[in-house]
Amino acid sequence: MFSSHGPSVRELAVQGLSSVERGYDLLAPKFDHTPFRTPDRMLDAVEETLAQVEGGFGAGLDVCCGTGAGIDMLRRLCRDRITGVDLSAGMLAEAGRAYADDDRVDFVRADARALPPALAHTYDLAVSFGAFGHFLPGERPALFSGIHAALREGGVFAFPIGAPLPPGSRVWWATTGFDAAMRVRNAVWRPPFVMYYRTFPLGPVREDLRAAGFTVETVPLDHFGHRPDGTPHWRLVLARRR
Repeated sequence: MFSSHGPSVRELAVQGLSSVERGYDLLAPKFDHTPFRTPDRMLDAVEETLAQVEGGFGAGLDVCCGTGAGIDMLRRLCRDRITGVDLSAGMLAEAGRAYADDDRVDFVRADARALPPALAHTYDLAVSFGAFGHFLPGERPALFSGIHAALREGGVFAFPIGAPLPPGSRVWWATTGFDAAMRVRNAVWRPPFVMYYRTFPLGPVREDLRAAGFTVETVPLDHFGHRPDGTPHWRLVLARRR
């Protein structure tokens, strides 16, 4: 599951007992050798779907960009400026080294729940991958409102979202157990490390996006197949700024 170049068990334990910001600062040099990095297969599926959007995109924003897994995708999809935003200075340092030779790409250290006013009305496409477990449900309105403000009128906020897990399945038990353990950890240890797998269901997320000023549609990511009832395992949410 982990590369030989990835973090040790001890390093993961230290990360898990740190804050979110400090934890990712520590993990940053080895992050791309962990299963936490967004798989290329997912990035390719999202890129293929977004490439079909009529008119294409000007400037692109990667929210919670980490080490920059989504930046190459944005460079191909967008004609103009590409910006990655993340809270972790360590993750941004890794991303900055990877794209130091591209004048179109810049990185901004910021909390995604309070994006800098300088980014307002600048972008035509915003994406985010694998980060929403770091936000509690009550934080989604601030997160979505900030992304809405960063987009130009008609701009798109796109992200993949998985189908509900079958109750009682192996993965359901694994994620349920992880979330329970994380709640116990955060109840008895400070600083908290917010990371949950089952706090971002499509229904409430759709309502929060609409409340923030988006229209919302979803597109099946057929690359990942379908469940027995015919619904897709993964969808791409396309939230367009009104």
